[in-house]
Amino acid sequence: MQELFLGIDSSTQGTKVVCIEPDSGKSVYVDAVNYDLDLPRYQTRDGVIQAEQKNLSEADPNMWIEALHLLFRRMKQNGFPLGGIKAISVSGQQHGLVSLDAEGNLTRSRSKLWNDYSTQKECELITSQVGGAEQMIAEVGNTQRPGYTAGKIYHMYRHEPDAAQRTATFFLVHNFINWHLTGGREGGVRAMEPGDVSGMALRHPGSDQWSRTVCEAISPDLIDKLPPVRPSDQMIGAIGRQWIEQYGFSPECLIDAGSGDNMYGAIGTGNIEHGLITISLGTSGTAYTIFNEPYIDPQGEIASFCDSTGKYMPLLCVSNMANGYNKVLEIYGIDHQKFSRMMSETPAGNQGRMLFPWYMGERTPDLPQAAPLYWGFDLSDFTQPVICRAVLEGHVLNLFDGYRRMPVSAKEIRLTGGLSRSDAWRQTIADIFETETVPVKGEGAALGAAIHAAWVYHKEHRAEMTLQKITAKFVEVENERRKYPQNREVYREMKMAFREVSHRVRKSSGEVDPFNIFNRMRG
Repeated sequence: MQELFLGIDSSTQGTKVVCIEPDSGKSVYVDAVNYDLDLPRYQTRDGVIQAEQKNLSEADPNMWIEALHLLFRRMKQNGFPLGGIKAISVSGQQHGLVSLDAEGNLTRSRSKLWNDYSTQKECELITSQVGGAEQMIAEVGNTQRPGYTAGKIYHMYRHEPDAAQRTATFFLVHNFINWHLTGGREGGVRAMEPGDVSGMALRHPGSDQWSRTVCEAISPDLIDKLPPVRPSDQMIGAIGRQWIEQYGFSPECLIDAGSGDNMYGAIGTGNIEHGLITISLGTSGTAYTIFNEPYIDPQGEIASFCDSTGKYMPLLCVSNMANGYNKVLEIYGIDHQKFSRMMSETPAGNQGRMLFPWYMGERTPDLPQAAPLYWGFDLSDFTQPVICRAVLEGHVLNLFDGYRRMPVSAKEIRLTGGLSRSDAWRQTIADIFETETVPVKGEGAALGAAIHAAWVYHKEHRAEMTLQKITAKFVEVENERRKYPQNREVYREMKMAFREVSHRVRKSSGEVDPFNIFNRMRG
């Protein structure tokens, strides 16, 4: 029987699985579950429980485990040889908080997700207690953002102290799934790894210790509730009995340390050496590359993360990406093809009209109380083609405005995520970033997870099967859809204007926060 390796990507909206066979260089099984459609009893929209409170984004962690059962059940029903899987690796949406008591019960029935912005006050309090943003960056390499996990933990201590007290382990999403896969209540492994951990804002990416200063600012007992951090390139244990008996996995199937979705998105796009940029166009938008040493942004806008191979991964994240695009399609009742046709019929640069797409709490720039802005619009300009182009260019300009702080000269941008299929999006990214842009085939983070599982397994069994060799077999770019910069001059002017307007709007006089007023008036 050939050796098989399974990658699981537990994302905001669904769970994907990819199974690969390294010897043949083939992906032999791919499937996905959409939480909204396939697990309707959780009553989610885009994978999130609907709530009246603005800036709240939560999900039931049991939904992610039920999605796994559904996927494994399908594999078994399809006659897939689950017993041939040698190792599994899990990619999880970063920053989500899951808390367990000593017996393995959830101490909070819902997980606060990466795009939950209800913890802004907690971030401000932690930063103040540590001594300000500069001292915070010195401690953990990052500022405190509502997206990160530290503020979510502090929110629990402040508003649900009984639940925090009962908690024995604070987990990230992929760690919680690993715990289930390694046995759960029957001896499941409670462990973390450096890649995903570096996005908690509790530990400096260049350190092997939790920041005692930051942890104690949250609670004196917090460090005792954080599980050990194991190396990313090791197995953490074998698959649990339940999965063996129910689905036919081999008792020798191993679970590797796993990581965050961005870390595995890098592997799944072949971004394992310095010089490439991966841009992921999904619910959020991210841009990241690989460094050999930690990169610390003195302003904290570029996240300082570890990758999942022992290197480092500076990352830019914007919270608003697919939401604006999807909403404009819904409002106008148009499809992707019509949107693309309109982009071919409207001028690049939109004659100077710009949209600042801060529809929900934005991570970069740091605007937890965000509101969108329309700049340069006459009353007669609010037409379908103009608005559609403004949405497209606004999202890409906002992503670039953060990216320009990243100290890398990219030789190529590799795209992943749903929007990478669009000619209009690919061309606009190539134009604004002034870099060749090409989409990558496959399932991104899920493929990266499968590759990682094979690499870690073979480190112990077949040293000649390196990460580079495995990646080369499975990562395939779509050269026929490659885009080259075409409109450099018009976008250079737009980028300068976007930067300046953004700066002026966000520069506080110290008297009032207009974003806060807007949110109060909107209720």
